[in-house]
Amino acid sequence: MIKDDTQLYKQRAQVKSRFYYLFWGLATASVLAGQLYVGSGYRMYAGALMRIFDTIDVEVGEQYNKDRFY
Repeated sequence: MIKDDTQLYKQRAQVKSRFYYLFWGLATASVLAGQLYVGSGYRMYAGALMRIFDTIDVEVGEQYNKDRFY
């Protein structure tokens, strides 16, 4: 009787160890945490920038005589 190792090899190649899933789970979680961190920082920066823009008041109208102020 000849043992067929190709079937055993194909079956073994599909079996992943728990460290494989642990690694990819941690990698996915760390990427997700980084995206949330960057997103929250961007939101805070945008809010601060909008507060600055809201305090600036520029008026250009009839009284503007095209003089430049440096």
